[in-house]
Amino acid sequence: MVELNLMDKTELTIRGIFLRDADLARVAEAAAQTLGLERSDVLVTDVQEDHLVIDVLRRGLDPHALLGKQEDLLRRLSGLPGIEVTEEATVSSQGMLSWIALGSAEGEEVLRRSERMAGEIRRRLKKTALVFSTGSEVASGQVMDTNGPTIRERLHVEGYSVKFGGTLQDDEILIAARLRQAADEGYGLVLTTGGVGAEDKDRTIEAVLMADPEAATPHIVKYQLGVGRHRHKDCVRIAVGRVSGTLIVALPGPNNEVRVGVNALAEGLASAAGKEALAEGIAARLRERLKQKAEAQGGCAKGQSPEAGLGK
Repeated sequence: MVELNLMDKTELTIRGIFLRDADLARVAEAAAQTLGLERSDVLVTDVQEDHLVIDVLRRGLDPHALLGKQEDLLRRLSGLPGIEVTEEATVSSQGMLSWIALGSAEGEEVLRRSERMAGEIRRRLKKTALVFSTGSEVASGQVMDTNGPTIRERLHVEGYSVKFGGTLQDDEILIAARLRQAADEGYGLVLTTGGVGAEDKDRTIEAVLMADPEAATPHIVKYQLGVGRHRHKDCVRIAVGRVSGTLIVALPGPNNEVRVGVNALAEGLASAAGKEALAEGIAARLRERLKQKAEAQGGCAKGQSPEAGLGK
């Protein structure tokens, strides 16, 4: 069953109805039965001389339960003690609830148009990406954020509309909340850059795992735990998760890693790869880049990481 959001248009007004010692609980029950709802989903909120108002408390509703149900609702109400329904009685509302007064043929056509519009909106949102940067250096203006333009340029080639969500502080609870919010807003793709390193202050991977405990988080480079700044974590990782229908990808912070990562991401999206394959594809590209850089530099000095600043 497909449900549509009532978008706060939740009141049904019935005019041409008179009540005398009527049981409002039975009125609400009749409305609930007509619309295929639970009794707790319906409440009578106002009664006047010749009309009453019913509020649907449930925000999502099967549109087929509404179409052409005006006569059924009036018939049910007319059979209740203490209620007189006149021949001129009508049911009116705003938004989707107004479909209750439509005829069957007219209602089905309205529903088809609405479903087409909803489908188009979903397709557009699927091709909309939101990009967050992380870290106090970017937030304070010490470091210019060049990653957003890089990501936008590459994803535009894949047909994405890219928006910037601002800078996130190094706090996994706050980051996870913003990721969930972006998913609720319907973005098809959410990317973060930075905060994936091996220092304790790097919290992006932890945030993705809070949002999706089954996110794929392969490593890019490993360190000896307890050496230097790596007292809490022994590797730099990227992450690919999913919240509802939104794909979440956490990339390193340096722009050259972002460029490599977003290219691998675009190729994975084009092949409809799952999150595990997508994550491993991005990580493999980044590992290869580090290997090539290390070889070009003649290898890393003893005790140093192959990529200073990776994941910051």
